[in-house]
Amino acid sequence: MTKQATPPPTSDKGAPTAPPPAPAWRHYLWLVAIAIFFVLYFVLPTTQGQQQVTLNYSQFLHDVSAHKVKTVSIETGGGATGTLTNSKQYTTVIPPQAGQALLSELEKSGVQITAQTSGTSFGAEVLSWVILLLPFIILGYLWWRLSKGAAGRMQGALGVGRSKAKVFDEERPKTTFADVAGYEGAKLEIREVVDFLRHPERYARAGAMAPRGILMVGPPGTGKTLLARAVAGEADVPFFSVTGSSFVEMFVGVGAARVRDLFEEARKRAPAIIFVDEIDAIGQRRGGAGVVVSNDEREQTLNQLLAEMDGFDPATGIVVLAATNRPEILDPALLRPGRFDRQVTIPLPTLSERLAILQVHSRDKRLDESVDLETVARGTPGFSGADLANLVNEAAIVAVRADREVLTAKDFDEARDRIILGRREGSNVLLPDEKHAVAVHESGHALVAAFSEKADPIAKVTILPAGQALGVTEQLPLVERHLYGEDYLYDMLAVFLGGRAGEIVVLGQGSTGAANDLAKATDLATKMVREFGLSSALGPVGYPSGGSVFLGGEGQAFSSRPYAERTQATIDTEVARLLREAEQRAVDVLKAHRDVLESLVQLLIANETVDGSQVYALAGRPEPVAGGTGMTMAPDRASSVERKPASKGSAKTAPDHRP
Repeated sequence: MTKQATPPPTSDKGAPTAPPPAPAWRHYLWLVAIAIFFVLYFVLPTTQGQQQVTLNYSQFLHDVSAHKVKTVSIETGGGATGTLTNSKQYTTVIPPQAGQALLSELEKSGVQITAQTSGTSFGAEVLSWVILLLPFIILGYLWWRLSKGAAGRMQGALGVGRSKAKVFDEERPKTTFADVAGYEGAKLEIREVVDFLRHPERYARAGAMAPRGILMVGPPGTGKTLLARAVAGEADVPFFSVTGSSFVEMFVGVGAARVRDLFEEARKRAPAIIFVDEIDAIGQRRGGAGVVVSNDEREQTLNQLLAEMDGFDPATGIVVLAATNRPEILDPALLRPGRFDRQVTIPLPTLSERLAILQVHSRDKRLDESVDLETVARGTPGFSGADLANLVNEAAIVAVRADREVLTAKDFDEARDRIILGRREGSNVLLPDEKHAVAVHESGHALVAAFSEKADPIAKVTILPAGQALGVTEQLPLVERHLYGEDYLYDMLAVFLGGRAGEIVVLGQGSTGAANDLAKATDLATKMVREFGLSSALGPVGYPSGGSVFLGGEGQAFSSRPYAERTQATIDTEVARLLREAEQRAVDVLKAHRDVLESLVQLLIANETVDGSQVYALAGRPEPVAGGTGMTMAPDRASSVERKPASKGSAKTAPDHRP
């Protein structure tokens, strides 16, 4: 009845590459343009217009009779121009019927007659030549552009050997370290690199050398790329940004050529910073002896990167920043000192850091007085920075749906449930019997948690379906904690099986609604036996599961077990024992408080949502407060791998317990 939260995708694109500075002589082009304008103005005949008049044929005949026409030039098309006795120019049109009679009249009046054929104007001739030469001009320009950079672009096929890095030189991103909430230690280490490139003489006096590279590792969405953008915004040096996948193409040797081109460009602008995002795309461990499948192109790219960072001729004045979610697959040669001297872990934010991140993303939002960002931060353990940004955005969307511009605390609650569980459905989707069964199930979770000393406190119980969950029992921890005792884990198992126990006590049978709870309880019990050494039968032996440190995944754990079949049988027996004991404990608690269970079931059916304080009031237990004994907090950093709800739809994180 629950759905595991999935962090939203993020995207963080850089600003476009800054163009090279324009030449200073471009300002003289305006003077040249003005000079050409005046030359054409005085040369072109169409611009030297003289004062002239237009006469119709009757006026023309009258002026000829009055001896006011001095000259006439007759064209074959019927047009006529000439000069009057007062030196004015005139134009007229002579009809073809005039014939010999007009010529006789003109001779009689002493008009000087000239005949000419009609021709094209100077402007028409220029236009015709421009049209004829235009194809040659366009093709010549394209030929010049293609020939200008052909030598540099033909390092690979059609220029694929050039680096695709974006250069932030004059135009930089607006992101600064002030936009990165929390992670003061990580920002300090990265800020030292920027300060070294700005003021190398300070470190030279002490004999200090700049680190070759800094590798940022951590779960997705924690702000590794955001930190790199902040470096680009803060640095006074050129910043090159490139992704690991952009080095690899279908042509062999292209990746190595792009690495050479990238460092060559960086050397020209040194001191400079190079940021390689998702470096695991090219930095994976190289295949050793006996490896059947290998990637020569990727290995050549990695070899070139190793040589550029610390080879025979290492790059000086260049610092490489890199980010990855999978540090366990990187080649050891890439991680040794002299290449990536520092590895900065960017973990999931703590409670105080989540509060700071929420404040950053709420700057441009109008919040109601009911919104307490500290409460929101406490209710989002295991959320990354990208998750928190999405939470604030979802809350704003909820407010817009309600035709409001001010965000309320209810908007944040609905947005959090939307992210963790899915879209909320109406209660009418359940049949009456199903609604009663869900109420019994959630009441079992809530009461077992309320009567367990080490369990996280109840925040809310609801039977409103959301996503794939028919009901939700939400537990929110009060304080930060990084280690978990055996007593907390046993209480957690009991809470997992509390829903099934409630169904057995009230309905006399289980249901399919406990499938997700059983899966999570089995996973936790398996870790307790196989990894945490909490089984007396197996003893203090740990067999950690495989998979990525930050991305989860345990697909290799079953294909290559480092223990015998008898050990696996012992593990199965111990896991089953832990689950049976946890279920029996939950059943005993609910049977001992059957009246409280029935009351909570009826309250849920009536109200559909019950606050945690009401649950503790019905149970006769004091409501937990911050600073009280026995309260624990889901892991905020290294345990981010197992972001699974502790109970049906809960927003808290299941412990990872890795050292």
